[in-house]
Amino acid sequence: MNKFLKEFKDRDFFYQCTDEIELSQLLDKNKIKAYIGFDCTAESLHVGSLLQIMCLRLLQKYGHQPIVLLGGGTTRIGDPSGKDKTRKILSEKEIEKNSKNIKKILSKFLDNKNKRLKPLFVDNYKWLRKLNYISFLRDIGKHFTINKMLTFESVKTRLDREQSLSYMEFNYMILQAYDFLELNKKDNCILQIGGSDQWGNIVNGVELIKRYSNKKVFGLTTPLITLASGSKMGKTADGAVWLDKKFLSPYDYWQFWRNTDDRDVIKFLKYFTDIDIDEIESLKNNNINELKILLANKTTSMLHGNEEAKKSEKTAKETFSENSSGSSLPSIQIDKSIFEKNINIIDLIILSKLEKSKSEIRRLVKGNAIKINNKIIDNDKFTIDKNLFENNYLKLSIGKKRHLKIQLN
Repeated sequence: MNKFLKEFKDRDFFYQCTDEIELSQLLDKNKIKAYIGFDCTAESLHVGSLLQIMCLRLLQKYGHQPIVLLGGGTTRIGDPSGKDKTRKILSEKEIEKNSKNIKKILSKFLDNKNKRLKPLFVDNYKWLRKLNYISFLRDIGKHFTINKMLTFESVKTRLDREQSLSYMEFNYMILQAYDFLELNKKDNCILQIGGSDQWGNIVNGVELIKRYSNKKVFGLTTPLITLASGSKMGKTADGAVWLDKKFLSPYDYWQFWRNTDDRDVIKFLKYFTDIDIDEIESLKNNNINELKILLANKTTSMLHGNEEAKKSEKTAKETFSENSSGSSLPSIQIDKSIFEKNINIIDLIILSKLEKSKSEIRRLVKGNAIKINNKIIDNDKFTIDKNLFENNYLKLSIGKKRHLKIQLN
């Protein structure tokens, strides 16, 4: 088996391939271009996109050039895959801003110095905005049948649930197939990689290129990731785990990986680090907490750099020390005038945005889960005054994992 595909399988990236044997043979003979698409629906990607990013890194490792398709055009339509309602339509400025920021994030993970392997960043709005509707229907639309389009999971699910599916969204699969055709014609791209929910769209592109130009191209998918707990990768009780530090601090990113379920640690070391597979196998019997710290350090270094990873580990050690005030913790500033009124613990927590529900905070207080400067607060009417601040800050903790430094402004 080809070395790229072997590691792709060893790391459990592999889910489906349109023609695995022929693709393996081709990769043994040639260095290729392969693409993965990212729609620009938000200013940042989150860890739900991280497996696809690791696929781009793996392509470069084996000498293949990745193409990153930023879906400035398809974002204007909305992919119905895995969605139960129409995607919010963004403005031109929002999409452009999102596209630029996503490119910056992806560049952190990829080799941009090697001219031969440097990723090609392309925006499908460049060709989609120029389409002539009549010509597109005649030249491209004729290769698609409504019968087959209705069988795709993204369409069937919405229709079976009797949820609205706009004609705009229904066209998404044709536009994605057309993207593959354009990249094949202009950049000789012969492989598309995506999540397993994109299988139908990818197959459409493979078949369109075959019908349109009689060329053989390939599709490869990765599994959708679910945590051992059953929840979806990339989401937590506090929201998405963003890859942009503007939305999630390096420390909180580090903590996300440090708090990985024991059952997911080895899997995530395979998925989200560059540690050699044989080395990961040899680590299986190591202390689970040491492995979690290794995972947190490797993933944080990859995105935010070694210094931020070291700083985050140091902060975590401080945080979990009962004698520490957590000087390196994530912090917020609150006007000192608020504390002249002796604000109570419930209002302070809401102001700090660690919790939104007053009833939930009362429950946490009863369970001895709230601490100020490492001391348990057992009264939900407890008031905070300026005397509790040491060197102009205090440490607020909820449970073992959520800590915040509150500074007087």
